[in-house]
Parts: sequence; C-alpha cells; structure tokens
Amino acid sequence: METLQPNTIKSSAINYGLYLAIILAGSSILAYVVNLDLLTNFLYGSIIFILTIGLAFFSVYKAKKILNGFITFKQAFTAFFITIALAVFIKVVIDYVLFNFIDAEAAIIMQEKALDTQVGLLQNFGMSEEQIALAVEAAEDQPNLYSLQSLLFGLFGSLAFYSIIGLIVALIMKRNPENA
Repeated sequence: METLQPNTIKSSAINYGLYLAIILAGSSILAYVVNLDLLTNFLYGSIIFILTIGLAFFSVYKAKKILNGFITFKQAFTAFFITIALAVFIKVVIDYVLFNFIDAEAAIIMQEKALDTQVGLLQNFGMSEEQIALAVEAAEDQPNLYSLQSLLFGLFGSLAFYSIIGLIVALIMKRNPENA
C-alpha cells in the first residue's frame, strides 16, 4: 500500500498541473486575442501569480488529504513542484508556438511594450535620462522575449522562484504522523 501513495500524489499533482497549464496557457491566449497590453499589465500578472500559487497550494492540500492528513516535507514539495513545473513548461511551449509560428509580429510588439513598461518604471524610480538610455540600449541588445533562449531562461528562473515558494509551502503543510 505504501508504494501506491507516491504515485497517487504524483498523479494528483499532474492533474492539478494540467489544470494550471490550461489556466496559464488560456490566459496567455485570451490576452493575445483581447489585448496584448494585458501581458505587460501588473494587475493581470498579479492575478495570474496568485492563481498559480493558489492552485499549487491546493495541490499540496489535496496530496495531504490523499495521505489521510499526513504529508512529509518531501511529499509536499514534490506535489507543489510537479504542479508548477508541468504548468509552466506547457505555458512556455504555448507561448513559443504562439509568438514564433502563429504571430511572430506580436513578439516584436510585445518586446516594444515591455521596453516601454521598463522605461516607465525607470522614470518612476527617478533615474536620469542618461541612465534610462543606457538601460534601453542594453534591453535592445537582448534577444526577443519569445525566443527559445529567452523562454528557457524564463522557465528555469520561474522554476527557481516557485521552488522557493514551494519550500515554504511544504514547510507549512508538512505533518508527520509522529507529530500528530
């Protein structure tokens, strides 16, 4: 019976990862169709972030429920990480296809919008025009936001960031039988 539980936890985490992937990819596609500005909007990004953390947390909660209220740190982190990794990977694939094959011109527009957003932030922080010009020049030398290189870098950065959150969630959610 013990050997079946990790598979059950993993299959549950995979299911929640697929649900999250649908939400993330669907929101990207919806934002693409409705208004590309949404993809650089702080509120939109915040909502997506909260949904991501919430569903991954729920995945850990369900894993704990599968294990009758007890979950080790490793099991909790695994449930969180599988959910996040699967969803983020699928979203990266969808974004790559969308912005490189379906509408490569939109990737150029997004690059410009991201640059405009960055300039606005730098101005809000009170940076000089010279400093902003240097930052813009450096940003223009970077590869397209939706190139394979940029998306893979973003994927690994996201996984590292969410892993830190996953460690905290696992610490909060763990409950060993001897602690009961």
